[in-house]
Amino acid sequence: MKIMPVQKQTRAGQRTRFKAFVVIGDSNGHVGLGVKCSKEVATAIRGAIILAKLSVIPVRRGYWGSIMNEPHTVPCKVTGKCGSAVTRLVPAPRGTGIVAAPTPKKLLQLAGVTDCYTQAFGSTRTLGNFVKATFAAIGNTYSYLTPDLWAETKFTMSPYQQYTDFLSKPQEKRRA
Repeated sequence: MKIMPVQKQTRAGQRTRFKAFVVIGDSNGHVGLGVKCSKEVATAIRGAIILAKLSVIPVRRGYWGSIMNEPHTVPCKVTGKCGSAVTRLVPAPRGTGIVAAPTPKKLLQLAGVTDCYTQAFGSTRTLGNFVKATFAAIGNTYSYLTPDLWAETKFTMSPYQQYTDFLSKPQEKRRA
């Protein structure tokens, strides 16, 4: 996604390091984000790729309207936040495409989402926080429990219903 130089002020001047943001995905429901800082660009990129592969998460996709063909959008409205950057993903009808800035658009394409509206709040110029907020929003797709994920409920009879014959008989009074 981006390679940016970051500096630390020392007594002898500045010490420059390079920070790499890498996003990987299979365009079929899995995406990962890696961030690595190193003295050399190649080392930073290599480390970010490894971290991205280690942080792969599943992406839940859903439908807008009728349940036909493959899932194409996010299942519900989800929000992610990092720093001041807030990203909101909204389901969209089939054929809309990804209506987003270039940064979240690339992330959603790698996640396998083909139709989605987005809203962004806060400072989206800080690409690191913007990518992390979008990644958090995508990760939140599995945090909502929708009816299709509910476990099958096995109803049992209440004790009153189960022992109704015994309870309906008149009881003999016991004398002490």
